[in-house]
Amino acid sequence: MAFTETEILEELDSAFYGKPGRYFPVGVPGDTRLNFFPDLEHGYCLTAGNRIHLYTDADHWAIVFEKSGYQNRRTSAEIELSYFGNCINYPIEQYPTGNYITNSYCVVLIDADEYGRIENSEGDEMQTFEFIGKHIQEIKIRNKFIRFENDYTHYEKAGVPITEETNPGRLIGFGDLIRYLHQTNPQLISATEDELRAHLTADVPKLMQIDHYHFESAYNKTNPPSQQECWKLIAGVLISQDTGHWSPTLVPNNNWRNWESGNL
Repeated sequence: MAFTETEILEELDSAFYGKPGRYFPVGVPGDTRLNFFPDLEHGYCLTAGNRIHLYTDADHWAIVFEKSGYQNRRTSAEIELSYFGNCINYPIEQYPTGNYITNSYCVVLIDADEYGRIENSEGDEMQTFEFIGKHIQEIKIRNKFIRFENDYTHYEKAGVPITEETNPGRLIGFGDLIRYLHQTNPQLISATEDELRAHLTADVPKLMQIDHYHFESAYNKTNPPSQQECWKLIAGVLISQDTGHWSPTLVPNNNWRNWESGNL
C-alpha cells in the first residue's frame, strides 16, 4: 500500500482543525486555502441527507462526504461534496486578488431564481419569507420540473414537521421541501456517480457507500476524527480494501432529525 491508516486519519484531523492537508495545493501569496470537515450542524444549511463514499486501490484513496440541504444564505438547495484523499483535484475559484482553494464542491438542486419564483407572496412579512406559495404545482429541481406536493399532512406523515408559528396556512418551507424529498425520493436530491467523481484525479474504484453511521459533532475540538470509531473504521476499510472491516458498534445517528442545523 502506498498509504497508511495514520495518513488517512491525519488528513481528516487537518480538516477537522481547519488546516490544509498534505495534498492541498501550496498556492501563492494572496490565495485562500480552506479545508472543510463534514458538519451536520451548520447554521447556514438546513441539513437533509448525507452519505459517505469510499474509493481505493493500491495507490489511491479518497473519501467523499455528501450532504444535501437548504442553504439559507444563498437561497438555494444544494448537494455539498467534501473531498479527502491523495487523488483530489481541489476546486479552485480565481479572483483578481487571489485564488480560493477548497476541498468542497456544490451541486445546485434548486437555484435562487426558482425559489424566488415559487415564494409565497400573500400575507405578512413572516408568511412571505422562505415559504412556498399554495398555488405552486411544479418546482424546477436539477433543471427539470417536478410535481410539488403542497399538502402539509404528507410532510408530517413523512416525519417532516411544518411550523405553525407565523404560518397559519401551513405553507411548506424552503428547507421542508428538501427534507421531504430526502424522505420520499432521496435519489432525486442525491449526487450521481459522475458528480461524486468530479474532483477525483484517478479512475480509482469505488469500494462502498455508507448511508448510516455514528456522527460526532465537528464543534467538539477535543475529539478529532483520529479518536472516533467511525473514521478509524473507514481508514481500516480503505487500507484493507475490505468492506467487512466496517463493523461499527455505535448506534447510527446521522439522520437530520438528530442534529440542529440551518438555525442562523
